[in-house]
Amino acid sequence: MTMRIDSPANEKVKQTVKLLSSAKARRETARFVLEGVRLTTDAVKSGIKAEWFFYTAAAMEKYPQEFSLLHTKAESSFEVSRAVMDKLSDTENGQGFVLVCRKPERTLQLRPGGTYIALENIQDPSNLGAVCRTAEALGVSGAILCGCCDVYNPKAQRAAMGSLLRLGLLLTDDLCGVLRQCSNMGLRLFSTTPDASATAITAVDFSGGSVAVIGNEGNGVSAETVALCTPVTIPMLGRAESLNASMAAAITMWEMLRGQV
Repeated sequence: MTMRIDSPANEKVKQTVKLLSSAKARRETARFVLEGVRLTTDAVKSGIKAEWFFYTAAAMEKYPQEFSLLHTKAESSFEVSRAVMDKLSDTENGQGFVLVCRKPERTLQLRPGGTYIALENIQDPSNLGAVCRTAEALGVSGAILCGCCDVYNPKAQRAAMGSLLRLGLLLTDDLCGVLRQCSNMGLRLFSTTPDASATAITAVDFSGGSVAVIGNEGNGVSAETVALCTPVTIPMLGRAESLNASMAAAITMWEMLRGQV
């Protein structure tokens, strides 16, 4: 079904704008929003259920193959004016494609021998997305998230470039409980810290399966979590005292998988 929408007051437009700004709305409706040619097409190719597809006439002409795919996969398609698209867009100079999707089921089966990154209280959506993009690129077995920002936040989805829809995720309110479960199956537990007295990450043997925890941008890993883990640090020769959370995670995951890539 295809319709034309010219008014920002249209009910579906208002619902979509709400999904862009409200984690509560995304949670209650089990919907989220993707924007841009690559993100929207990657989503449907990954099996994400597309409900509403908004597009401009200019975008349809510029990206005919991608338009055809999205129009075929979406339950409803809406050609919108530029003014309406600007209302729907979370970016400046958007490409003219916006897709409202159903949230997929999150499934991550922890297994002995796996390599996992755990994120505790990460609040910057861009950091969350960047970590998961790196995790997928390096071949990490999955990500464990506790107390983090919404994975369906538009900024997180853009930073992840589709990885948040493909990487196995375990969302939990009890990170310590999950870590104990990991330990019971033979996975070694590590927590990252800027403390130079901790074990250098370059000296750690990550073979045999492991979990590394990256903590909050300002406060690091919680004391309760640290108590279950071996603290490791990234040696630094410069004057900076710490690294951005996504950069620290990238280096940590590289070291965890260095013998496998």
